[in-house]
Amino acid sequence: MSTSELRATVESLGARRRARDAKTASLAELATAVRADHDRWMSHVAGAAGCAHPIRLVGTVTHVEAATGRITRDTHTTEMPDGVLYTPCGNRRASVCAGCAETYRADTYQLVTAGLVGGKGVPASVAEHPCVFLTVTAPSFGPVHAHRTDRAGRTIACRPRRQLEHCPHGVPLACFDRHNDDAPELGRPLCLDCYDHPAQAVWNLHAGELWRRTMIAARRGITALEKRHHIKLRLSYTKVAEFQARGAVHLHALVRLDGRDPTDADAVLVPDARVGAHHLATVLRRAVEDTRFTTAPHPAREAGWPIMWGEQVDPRPVRLSRLDLDDTGEITTGAVAGYLAKYATKATELAGHASKRLRPDIVREYARLDTHPGRQIDTCWHLGTRPEQADSQEWAAGWGRLQRWAHMLGFGGHFSTRSRRYSTTLGALRQARRDWRREHARHPDEDDELADEDTTEVIVNSLAFAGIGWHTSADALLANTSAANARARRRAAKEETDTAA
Repeated sequence: MSTSELRATVESLGARRRARDAKTASLAELATAVRADHDRWMSHVAGAAGCAHPIRLVGTVTHVEAATGRITRDTHTTEMPDGVLYTPCGNRRASVCAGCAETYRADTYQLVTAGLVGGKGVPASVAEHPCVFLTVTAPSFGPVHAHRTDRAGRTIACRPRRQLEHCPHGVPLACFDRHNDDAPELGRPLCLDCYDHPAQAVWNLHAGELWRRTMIAARRGITALEKRHHIKLRLSYTKVAEFQARGAVHLHALVRLDGRDPTDADAVLVPDARVGAHHLATVLRRAVEDTRFTTAPHPAREAGWPIMWGEQVDPRPVRLSRLDLDDTGEITTGAVAGYLAKYATKATELAGHASKRLRPDIVREYARLDTHPGRQIDTCWHLGTRPEQADSQEWAAGWGRLQRWAHMLGFGGHFSTRSRRYSTTLGALRQARRDWRREHARHPDEDDELADEDTTEVIVNSLAFAGIGWHTSADALLANTSAANARARRRAAKEETDTAA
C-alpha cells in the first residue's frame, strides 16, 4: 500500500470514528431522557444487550466465599433494575436472534482457529499438522434449478437440453434460464411430483449416522497408514451442517491429522513427516465413497432406504495463511475458520422455510403441497406418524424423530460438532467470557482491599422463569443499539489494527 493510499485509509477510518462517536453521544442523550436510571440499567443488561428475545428471571443470587462458606452477598432481583435478571436467549440462528448468533459465530471462529493455529489450551504446533477441508453432499433426489457458471465465472443456462424431454407428469425436464446465485428458483424441483421427497427426508434424518460411519471408515484408513509406516496417528475434526437450497443437508468438516502417544491419550503431537495432507485427503475420499448402509424397515418401504453420500466430494488441503486462497488454490486457515463459523449460524432459511418446532394443530399451515418446502414438511410428518401396531417408545426413538424434526426438514443432528481433542469447547469459551465480565464488573475499591485475600466465590442462583423479551420497545432499542455500537467499535478497532500492521 502506497503512502497516499495509507493516508486516505486512515482519514476514512477517522471520519467513520467521529460519525460513530457523534451517533453514540446523541443516543446517550436520548437514552437519558427515556430512562432516568439509564447508566445503571445498561450495566445491568450488558450481558444480554444484543439479544432480541432475552429471558427474564426472578429470584435470588447468592455469593458464597469458597474457603469459608460465608455468604458475602445475597441479592434479590427486586433490587435490580426492572426487578428481573436478563440472560440472552443463546439462539444460534441469525434469522431468530442476530446478536446471539453473532456471539455463537465468534465463538465457533475461535474454536476452529484454535484447532488450526493453536491457542486456548491447544499447542501452537498444530499449525504444522496436515489438514483437509472436506465438503460432502447428499445424493440427487431429482433435477432442481441451479446457479451454474462456466470456467470464466459467467452465468450459464440452468439445465439446457438439445432433445427436450418431459417427465411422466408432462413437465419439461429442461431450463434455459440463467439464474443468479440469489434467485428464488434455486433448489426448486423441475417437477414437484417426480422429486423423491421421502428419500430426502430419510437421508436428512440419517446424515449424522452416515457421518459417524464415515469417520469409522476413515480411522480404518489411518490405521493402515500407521501399520505401513510403523507410526501412531489420530484424526481430529470439527464440522458444521448447512442446508442447501433444495432442503438437503451437506457437511463441511475440517479434519486434522495428529500424532498419537499411546501413554498419553490427551497429548496433541506433530505427526510423522512421511504422512501429509495428500494422504489424509485420499483416506477421506475413499471413506466417503465406500460408506453406505440401509435404513431400518418402514411401513412405506419395507426394504428401507439406501443411505450414501452424493457424487460431489471435495477434500481440499489447508495451509497456514491470512489469504483466502494461496497460489496453489488450496484453501487457507483464515478462510476455513470463517466458512465454518458462518455456516454454524444458518439453518433452513436458505431452503425457504423457517419455523419453530411444529405441533399437530399448526403443521398443516406449513405442509403445503404446492411448494417444495411444504412437501418436505408434509413428508416428514407423514413418515413419522406411528402406526397402531408399532411400539410407541421404539417408534419415537426411530422414525418418530421425523415428526419431531419436521421443522428442520428431518435433520435432527447437531449443526456444529467436534472430536474430543480437536480444540477447546464452546462451554469453556462462554465460561471465560462470564469470568471476564464478572471480574470487570467488580467495584474498583474492592481491588486493593481484597488483593491479598482468597476471594474465590461460588455464585448460587435460585431463579425462576418470568418471561421472554424486553419490557418495552424503547428498552429493546436502547439495549440493541448499544450492543450494535459496541460491535461497530470492535470492528473499527480491528480494521485499524490490520491497517497499521
